[in-house]
Amino acid sequence: MKAVLSSALAAAIFAGSMTSCTQVKKITSPADVKIGFLVKQPEEQWFQNEWTFAQQCADKYGFKLQKIGVPDGEKLLSAIDNLHAQGAQGFVVCVPDVKLGPAVVKKAAEYSMKVFTVDDQFVGPDGSLMTDVPYMGLSARNIGKQVGGELWAEMLKRGWKPEEVAACVPTYDVLNTVKQRTDGATDTLTALGFKKENIFTSAEKALDVPSGMDAANVILTQHAKIEKWIVYSVNDESVIGAIRAMEGRGFAAENVIGIGIGAGQGFNEFKKDKPTGYFACCMISPKRHGFETAELTFKWVLNGAMPPLDTRTAGVMANRENFKQVAKDLGLESLL
Repeated sequence: MKAVLSSALAAAIFAGSMTSCTQVKKITSPADVKIGFLVKQPEEQWFQNEWTFAQQCADKYGFKLQKIGVPDGEKLLSAIDNLHAQGAQGFVVCVPDVKLGPAVVKKAAEYSMKVFTVDDQFVGPDGSLMTDVPYMGLSARNIGKQVGGELWAEMLKRGWKPEEVAACVPTYDVLNTVKQRTDGATDTLTALGFKKENIFTSAEKALDVPSGMDAANVILTQHAKIEKWIVYSVNDESVIGAIRAMEGRGFAAENVIGIGIGAGQGFNEFKKDKPTGYFACCMISPKRHGFETAELTFKWVLNGAMPPLDTRTAGVMANRENFKQVAKDLGLESLL
């Protein structure tokens, strides 16, 4: 019954059948359109880049864009209220908690606002993904597989014997979209011949450098005899944290292969004069997640063009040798 209610609310948004409590301004031109772009961690580089590209979209088409940080549920729902009060007709959102999806859909339906979710997909009351709300996310498992394949290739290039190597994997399984990244890497590595019993995981409290360091220290303490490590996790920050933990224990860069996933935080490692254990990054594109989601929402509001319900983006591998070109190709010259 709850799942049915969720779908009904989403359908109400799409059909525009619910009446707002205030008079909706008639839309006759792009200048009449206003949308929000709400993100859970506005201080992170990824979300800053999404906002930059969303603003480029607004500037191109001439609509109004309101960028708002929503680190918790209360601020998220308040932001939707404020957007409505300002005459916004829709919004793109990366929620601080995917279980807030039904509440977001309900409130948007009350205001006849369009909702496009980015990065993290809504979860319904029964725990299933809300597939009836437009979503753009990463092809997370495939990105994880890219990471696993690259780790294996670099191991072989260095002449490492798989049985002598262990994997340090800070995890954050509470979010399915990031769990798929580590699962994808693990599946690829084990399929190629990496020993599953040599893959050691430790849960993170958050998706940042200190949490990655803490999780890695747990693993390193428990397996102090390992001399060669590969490192993978859910993002750049977690991998960098793990590498800092290894550096603190005296591991040289030549004995560590770390590959992150992100939007450029790892580039700071490539800019250092001396290489670190951070070997590569699977770059994900904030341009599509920022510009394209804003564009699709704008056109949805302006002329009723319904966005695709599920769009997945891929990653591009960058390392110390090619990261400048990769950044240019992805429109991220500001990171160089």
